[in-house]
Amino acid sequence: MQEWWRPDRFASQRSRLERRTRLIEAVRSFFAACCYVEVDTPALQVSPGLEPHLQAFVTELHDPGAGLKAPRYLHTSPEFAMKKLLVAGMPRIWQLAHVFRNGERSATHHPEFTMLEWYRTGASYHDLMDECTALIRTCQQAAGVEALSWRGRTADARRQWLRISVAEAFREYCGIDLLATAIDPANPDADRLAAAASDIGIAPHHGDDWETLFFRIFLERIEPSLGLGAPTILYDYPLSMAALSRCSPDDPRVAERFEVYVCGLELANAFGELTDPAQQRARFIADQTRKQQLYGYTYPIDEDFLAALEHGLPECAGIALGFDRLIVLLTAAQEIEEVLWAPVR
Repeated sequence: MQEWWRPDRFASQRSRLERRTRLIEAVRSFFAACCYVEVDTPALQVSPGLEPHLQAFVTELHDPGAGLKAPRYLHTSPEFAMKKLLVAGMPRIWQLAHVFRNGERSATHHPEFTMLEWYRTGASYHDLMDECTALIRTCQQAAGVEALSWRGRTADARRQWLRISVAEAFREYCGIDLLATAIDPANPDADRLAAAASDIGIAPHHGDDWETLFFRIFLERIEPSLGLGAPTILYDYPLSMAALSRCSPDDPRVAERFEVYVCGLELANAFGELTDPAQQRARFIADQTRKQQLYGYTYPIDEDFLAALEHGLPECAGIALGFDRLIVLLTAAQEIEEVLWAPVR
């Protein structure tokens, strides 16, 4: 195991870390100019988030005054707490939050990393597309680089960004009519998608469900082509992949969700936020069921979050951006650990 703190090793990444600090200043100035308030929510939560494939860190909260001992989790995103602040009356909020995801370590993943997350009431997910574009352009200018880069690929955020729907991407890169396989969001047609995958030379595996096939096709044939030359916004995910986003009023087959890709690397995930507590509870229960089936355990629902939705979450949109990945792109680093002050060991 490398001793990252040795001066000779640390020297090679010091300039990137100093640029990271300057970029944080640029981000703060950007949000101040847009009338956002910086917030700071706790990492310890009743629920870490219910995305089926995420693995959380668990600990125990001791409250001697109340005689309480209860499980708590390090959050995988500050989303629940920040949306509660929207209910409380905060209209524009942002934060740089340390978030935690167990079982994740690679060139683009780390067990503890920094998420840049912001929410805005009265905004659509199209508004956040524009805002994210402006932020990345601001960061590129502050970094003083001609383009963002990742392993030999480049993208200039000052150029016109490509906006393409998920359905259009599957049609353009794979010749697959994706939405024809997902007419019923509760039961997308895995057999039909498996046949389409076979037709383009991607072999389905025994037991593959629709989502597994989606990602196998996407990761092999689509993602590597996104965000080359200029960033790409991939929007309108099938409703079965809505997560915490709402159904599109224009097309009931899709959800108001988009992701940002730069140099083939996923950078951000955004929603036109779901405000209906009954729908959100149903999705949480479905996520719990799927996690239990896949991994043999699940995480609790944050009932306080659903109570906040019941009280009234205003119409809003929100986005989570991997800040460490942004620094990688702006400093020509090869992996996340090169832009962290101290890695988790």
